[in-house]
Amino acid sequence: MIDRTKLKQLDKNSPLYPAEWRTLSSAPAYIEYTGDVSLLATNKLTVVGSRTTPANALKAGERVVKILAGHFTIVTGVADGGDSAAIEGALQGGKVICVLAGGFSALPQSNLPLLRRVAKNGLLLSPYPFETPIRNFSYSHRNKLLSALGKGTFVIGASTKSGALQTAENAFKEKKPVFAFPYAPATADGAGCNALIKRGAYLVENAEDILQKFDIHERAETADLSLSAEERKLLCILKTLGEGHVGELAQKAGTPVFKTMATLSALTVKGCVVPLGGNRYAPV
Repeated sequence: MIDRTKLKQLDKNSPLYPAEWRTLSSAPAYIEYTGDVSLLATNKLTVVGSRTTPANALKAGERVVKILAGHFTIVTGVADGGDSAAIEGALQGGKVICVLAGGFSALPQSNLPLLRRVAKNGLLLSPYPFETPIRNFSYSHRNKLLSALGKGTFVIGASTKSGALQTAENAFKEKKPVFAFPYAPATADGAGCNALIKRGAYLVENAEDILQKFDIHERAETADLSLSAEERKLLCILKTLGEGHVGELAQKAGTPVFKTMATLSALTVKGCVVPLGGNRYAPV
């Protein structure tokens, strides 16, 4: 748990209170926080994702957010999955603001080490008094606050019933740009992202897809020139398949399984692929 004695408060009369919340009918009367409150006055981008976001999308999201954090303060929640990927990427590239769905007493214990890093290197805040539990309406209220803070919303992963879709829906209503990763048609945990793209969300393959919508230009990420010929070949096969079992990959690469496993391990360390479990891998 975060040390209660280190928490601070600010009310709606404070000049530090976020301008984006002042006009909301559901604006919190005061905010409890720990960390750098001046981040509320910076340019912000909201990034969300469901708890069940696939591993390869989490890794890709983290890398994209790392670049975005060089231009925006990242705003997200505190849950496992997409929120955590956003936090990790933001802390590598810049700053992050995390908004709780309850009071500080309701912090998710499974994510506490990561949230302590946020409190030290970003801003962790709650729109509720310390002892407030998370209730049925808490997430929808928090999601509205998330979308309001950002100049746009980027969805890393979402099923058709994901709370991340609520944040995106609010952004649509606020006439702010919505961004989403595309998913293969049969991917249930990405069906919500595909639905957002059909509605007009911008399809995202890299950070530049988001930055250019805000007239920000940055050199595209270059390929990792340190890959061996075997690693490049296997990565190319994986990108063609989308994902694959080590046996299938070994067959297509024309190499023994043990050698394919070693190559996959090297690609994993270099951040090019992620294991999905059951000896299956996917490219980042």
